[in-house]
Amino acid sequence: MVLDNLGGSLRGALKKIASATRVDKALVDDAVRDIQRALLQADVNVKLVMSLSNRIRERALNEKPPAGMNPREHVINIVYQELINLVGRGTDIPLKKQTIMLVGLQGSGKTTTAAKLATYFQRKGLRTAVICADTFRAGAYDQLKALCERQGIFFYGEKGNKNAPEVAKNGLEATKKYDVRIVDTAGRHALESDLIQEMKDIHAVVNADHKLLVMDAAIGQQASEQARAFNEAVGITGVIITKLDGTAKGGGALSAVAETKTSVAFIGVGETAADLEKFEADRFISRLLGMGDIKGLIEKAQEVQIESDVDVDAMMKGKFTLKDMYKQLEAMNKMGPLKQIMQMLPIGGMGIELSDREYQVTKERLDAYRFIMDSMTEEELEDPKIINASRIKRIARGSGTRPELVKELLKSHAAMQKAIKGMRGGMGRMNVKKLMKRLGQPKV
Repeated sequence: MVLDNLGGSLRGALKKIASATRVDKALVDDAVRDIQRALLQADVNVKLVMSLSNRIRERALNEKPPAGMNPREHVINIVYQELINLVGRGTDIPLKKQTIMLVGLQGSGKTTTAAKLATYFQRKGLRTAVICADTFRAGAYDQLKALCERQGIFFYGEKGNKNAPEVAKNGLEATKKYDVRIVDTAGRHALESDLIQEMKDIHAVVNADHKLLVMDAAIGQQASEQARAFNEAVGITGVIITKLDGTAKGGGALSAVAETKTSVAFIGVGETAADLEKFEADRFISRLLGMGDIKGLIEKAQEVQIESDVDVDAMMKGKFTLKDMYKQLEAMNKMGPLKQIMQMLPIGGMGIELSDREYQVTKERLDAYRFIMDSMTEEELEDPKIINASRIKRIARGSGTRPELVKELLKSHAAMQKAIKGMRGGMGRMNVKKLMKRLGQPKV
């Protein structure tokens, strides 16, 4: 999950504010210290942390809450806004005909990201092609070719040709008919002068609409130097941060990007081709703070609907049958790992935060639920209320499960129905009042 430790620590700080009986200097100072500690542990730049802390403290103690918002809600909203300012608003890469050049150090995940980025645009309905201009790393051609073929993306490369600018030029000529052309370039283990020169030469040939720096989330404070060097060479228009799912850090990359006046375009959150997300600061911070990302969840659902004709509209309906639930379980399997999907729900899945082992158990349980539903009649799937004790025994025998598990499924269906009703209004801006309720706001 994206920056698990940081998110948990920040939620702890917000909970202190939400559960306080009154907002005073002592409370604000205590919360700010918790936020500082959380950000520093995530490798966020010290200067940025201090600047953010000062702004939060200043605003919390001096700004008057707007109409309809109590002091606790106001302070939480300030923290939310300042965290968004910290990570930057993000680089918008439009869905139109364009050429994109990827740059970065070796090991940053650039080749994999090229295929992921092509998949992202392909899922949006654009024709995509990838050009392998990495003529330095052994295996780059074969790796990228295999990744593209797996996703049905057009691949261009010239195995054996070491002239990277020439390969890029020929690739652009061969991919004229495609909407989005992505040029993958070579990396090195450090910012070597020949690497920088090669980037300049390729850039002169490609004249890309966007030059995206691919950066490993675990790189820490070195990110600032990287961004500056590549920016001077080709004029970076955005950053892709990879491996945000596999590190407790990541703050260094996020903050260094902001410090060098560039911004994040995409984040990598997993291993599969679909695990690349458009970066939107408000959605990113909402997920970090446990407020969920309903918009992102719906987008994933819509992609599944386009690809597989699965009707996922029931996901946001107030009431649905067991048959609808079955369709949603099938859709969730296609949407990605359960852990990512649950992260998009408020507070890690309606207040439940699970370990990796618990997520695996949950996945196995969902599989069992589908076996149970396969043993039900059409009438039972349409109207679960008719399932009595004798039906439960029959369903358990037919699915090879226990009656207790059938009862659990029925309870889960009722809970899911209730939870989805509660989410219907959560698709717009951050709702501070709902967050306060989840964090345990005292009655006043």
